[in-house]
Amino acid sequence: MGEAAVRLKVMPESTDIDFGKLKEGIKAAIPAKVRLHAMEEQPIAFGLKALIVVVIMDDKAGDGPEETERAFSKIEGVESVVVEEVGLL
Repeated sequence: MGEAAVRLKVMPESTDIDFGKLKEGIKAAIPAKVRLHAMEEQPIAFGLKALIVVVIMDDKAGDGPEETERAFSKIEGVESVVVEEVGLL
């Protein structure tokens, strides 16, 4: 059994979001079996930015990124969460 890196794009509800609070919310929402690898802001358009989050998890069958995606979706101020890429390490 190895590990997988998962890249998620977290889109905020508006341009007025406090990215400091959003990052703290992401850190608090990460499931127990998952560890944070990186976070960075990505400009989209007209002042809107996305938060790109990379997490590391086991690549065990049945343990996909869906749990992490659902956890991030419940954070206040998050419009959507999309898994952009999954790769084995």
